[in-house]
Amino acid sequence: MLAVVLALASAIGYGGSDFAAGLASRSAPVIQITLLASVVSGVVVAAALPFAASPGPNGAALAWGFVAGLGGTLGAFALYLGFRNAAFSVAGPLSAVASAGFSVLAGLLYGERPTTLALTGIVLALPAIVGVSVSAGGEAEADAAPQEAAAGGRQRAGVVYGLVAGACFALLFIGLDRAGSGSGLWPVAAAAAGELAAALVAAVAVRSFTLCGGRARLLAAIAGAGGAGGTILFFFATHQGFLAVTAVLTSLYPAMTIVLARTVLGERLTGLRLAGLGLAGVCVSLIAVGSAG
Repeated sequence: MLAVVLALASAIGYGGSDFAAGLASRSAPVIQITLLASVVSGVVVAAALPFAASPGPNGAALAWGFVAGLGGTLGAFALYLGFRNAAFSVAGPLSAVASAGFSVLAGLLYGERPTTLALTGIVLALPAIVGVSVSAGGEAEADAAPQEAAAGGRQRAGVVYGLVAGACFALLFIGLDRAGSGSGLWPVAAAAAGELAAALVAAVAVRSFTLCGGRARLLAAIAGAGGAGGTILFFFATHQGFLAVTAVLTSLYPAMTIVLARTVLGERLTGLRLAGLGLAGVCVSLIAVGSAG
């Protein structure tokens, strides 16, 4: 049960982080946002490290953590570009579906065997997230009928970016899981280093070292702090339970993004979107009961 609670808390952190980063990406370059968010994330992890660090991390744990961090940053680039080029509710849910699917497959290949109830919840989680995504597509077509071609192009871009982001986020989840729990938070620190390294390489490639300013800077800092919290919580969750379970629950983070988009931006909640959120609640309940049993 503790793994379920931690995974859901991680989803809240990631969802809030993605919403803040998505807003920032609409007024500042994605590279600048990611770079600042990575710096803030590293500071948060460094502050938490003394409270849960082992005396000596092993090389394999650090390597898995670093690879996980690279996946997280690459996924963030893809997701922020998706937010910039399409509605929040397109790239976000699709990235969650892909990350959950790949993580479940990895968990099963590594020999995990969740209970029947938990597996039922896992299966229901995927159409729940897809339902939210499909509703966004239907809404875009209905609202932008006079500009169907342009809207279709933006939607396709959101789909591509969302799927790429999901594959990278699956690497983040799998890497943190394979790092093991014997090194305290050192793998998470290595992940933060990997994130920052990827962001710096990207900044060098495009020659963009200027920090975003004003509201975008604040939003990027919030995104970094929320992302760090989500990563720390997921790390603890996946070592309290199965990767196939915790990754799916954490991948429900678009629910938080959508709720914030509704309350802050006024994005509509269509019937299909509400059904998807309701089904997500059912899957969480099944996984929680199955895990407790």
